[in-house]
Amino acid sequence: MPFFIIAMAPAPSGASSGSGGGLMAFLPIILIFVILYFLILRPQAKRQRQQQQMIEQLQKGDRIVTSGGIYGIIVRAGEKEPTIIVKVADDVKLEIDRNAVARKLSETDASR
Repeated sequence: MPFFIIAMAPAPSGASSGSGGGLMAFLPIILIFVILYFLILRPQAKRQRQQQQMIEQLQKGDRIVTSGGIYGIIVRAGEKEPTIIVKVADDVKLEIDRNAVARKLSETDASR
């Protein structure tokens, strides 16, 4: 019980209370945001830029995987068109949105 009384006591009003106390109180919060930016936000933005660049560079003949897990080969892809035509089997072609492409398969992945 005496501890709570001491903790609730007002701070001494001496000359020791500096003007930088306000900034020092926010320093841990600022450091948390800086760490959050470098560990989470910056890498996420980099991945989004790489994904957008990959989507823009899609062309006819590329082997892709959609976000739904469908493997196929691009049959038609216009640069300004928001959709592409993907061949998934003989006589089966799907029209999908460019943004539904999860990744482009490399030559080593395509041989599997």
